[in-house]
Amino acid sequence: MKLLIVSALSGSGKSTVLDILEDSGYYCIDNLPVTLLESFINHVMLADQKTYAKTAIGIDARNQSESLTNFSESLSLIRSKGIDCEVIFMQAEESILLKRYSETRRRHPLTGFNVPLKEALKIEKDMLVPIAKHANVIIDTSRTLTHQLRELIRDQIGERDFKHISLQFQSFGFKYGVPLDADFVFDARSLPNPYWIPELRTLTGKDQPVIDFLKEQALVIELFQDITTFLERWIPRFESDGRSYLTVAIGCTGGQHRSVYLIDLLAQHFKNPFLNVIARHRELHHRELDK
Repeated sequence: MKLLIVSALSGSGKSTVLDILEDSGYYCIDNLPVTLLESFINHVMLADQKTYAKTAIGIDARNQSESLTNFSESLSLIRSKGIDCEVIFMQAEESILLKRYSETRRRHPLTGFNVPLKEALKIEKDMLVPIAKHANVIIDTSRTLTHQLRELIRDQIGERDFKHISLQFQSFGFKYGVPLDADFVFDARSLPNPYWIPELRTLTGKDQPVIDFLKEQALVIELFQDITTFLERWIPRFESDGRSYLTVAIGCTGGQHRSVYLIDLLAQHFKNPFLNVIARHRELHHRELDK
């Protein structure tokens, strides 16, 4: 049996993820109190294993803070019953969450007469620490659109072999911020930059002229070899430690040339039947939308 616990800062996409999982065949329940988890496992999931073979439960700050502090014990209890349980945690930058609330005019669950939105976000973040620290995968939706989130969830949570780790390689631009969900971040800004070559400026790391330029640069080759050596050594250790997901991000200034080229190279290098490998280019998605 498979149980996914989905938690999130309000406004970062929990409802969207539950909708995606429901479309993928999961039985989804939102806002289940942590205090009812044990009863749900014993009297619902285990009593009807066919219906609840794949279940996703949303848990958020609408729970009492006292019950959230006991999340670790609840998680241990679930796993002790032989249920394959993973935790997904969604987050976004504070400025993005404030903007989303201002645009939708939604009410944050923790706001009140004496609690403004910004303070409510901070209280919520502190409340959800007991869940976030157990997350198998953390997803930052600050610059992720709904269709991108759908693809990401389906790639990472879909019908893959859960015995093997899922590797996500992501390019980004430092001037737009470092991804909050990255486990490892590498900086490619010291490499030769195609941006300063007029005929390459408007292209990306997916275009052949840029690829031809970068693959001839000794520093690019050296950084790629250093990263692959590091990951080849440490991926098996993360896998043996029970990690299901690992996100490796490479950034350059704008996320257009160097990081894109290196991410595609890494995804190609590590692609094999035993690993679920995903390549994402954060800034290129937005570049396409701006056209």
